[in-house]
Amino acid sequence: MTGFDNEMMKRCIQLANNGLGSTYPNPMVGSVITCKEKIIGEGWHKKAGEPHAEVNAINSVKNKELLTKSSIYVSLEPCSHFGKTPPCSDLIIKHKIPKVIIGTTDPFAKVCGNGIKKLKEAGCEVIVGVLEKECQELNKRFFTFHQKKRPYIFLKWAETRDGFMAPEIRNKIAPQWITNFYSRQYVHKMRSQEQAILVGTNTVLHDNPKLNTRDWFGQNPLRMIIDRNLKTPRNFSVWDDTQPTLFLSEKTENQLFTNTCFEKTDFSENLPQQICDILYKKNIQSLIVEGGSTVLQQFINENLWDEAFIFKGNTSFGIGRQAPDFQQKTLITIYEFENDKLFIYKNL
Repeated sequence: MTGFDNEMMKRCIQLANNGLGSTYPNPMVGSVITCKEKIIGEGWHKKAGEPHAEVNAINSVKNKELLTKSSIYVSLEPCSHFGKTPPCSDLIIKHKIPKVIIGTTDPFAKVCGNGIKKLKEAGCEVIVGVLEKECQELNKRFFTFHQKKRPYIFLKWAETRDGFMAPEIRNKIAPQWITNFYSRQYVHKMRSQEQAILVGTNTVLHDNPKLNTRDWFGQNPLRMIIDRNLKTPRNFSVWDDTQPTLFLSEKTENQLFTNTCFEKTDFSENLPQQICDILYKKNIQSLIVEGGSTVLQQFINENLWDEAFIFKGNTSFGIGRQAPDFQQKTLITIYEFENDKLFIYKNL
């Protein structure tokens, strides 16, 4: 492994990140092709069902004759099976690329070392583990889903300087904003990158949230509403059927919907684990738990979370609904949005 190898793998990761939010259920992958330590091709996986990173990188090479004396870098092990697209390992072998440098193996059962094995059997020199931790971090959602059989879970809430999520008295059914527009825009960016978002009944009744990405470009996440008795009024936004919505309830609704469905849930059992099981069954790899404090606390108590995004606004309530009790935490970074601060923690 050389400094050049590391730099090329960093470039693979950079390219792969272009696919954040659009490759589900596939992982994000970047690829770089070099000849005599000069980049001659690049590519990344843009969308599920479309060509993989290695295909795009090979197609970008103008002089294909150079491939027989080139190296291909890829952040994740090339696939070895037929899915919506042919195996990338076969394409590498077809073009007689002699050297393959891989960031990390693929945890998906249909790949998981088989791509590496096929390349080696074809005579390719294969190096595995270049910036391995960084490549696994790139696909933390994908790895968590396949290794832990649950989605990657983000906790997210906003609290005042004095530690409250909501005021004691509310004068209208609408969000009581704690943070500024820039913080809220960042949240909508988050929503566009993750597959599902979860709120409890009280949050819906108090805020009437849309849970969409109206302040950012991107796909709306699956709205998940914990509503045991389906008591949310039918004129509320979560019933508008404009985006995929799932009610977790003991009841079902007879009305026909296009985008809204129901999941019978046992509220006497471990609710966070049930939610994880439901999402795993539905092939959902990431979830934002957005509130309220009771729902967030349940996930914290069960230790079912991976990252926590806590926004602290420049306001105070004096009295109100307290933020979750969040003791075990490892601070990763702090961002500032004018007078707001975002603290990001990781569950290590």
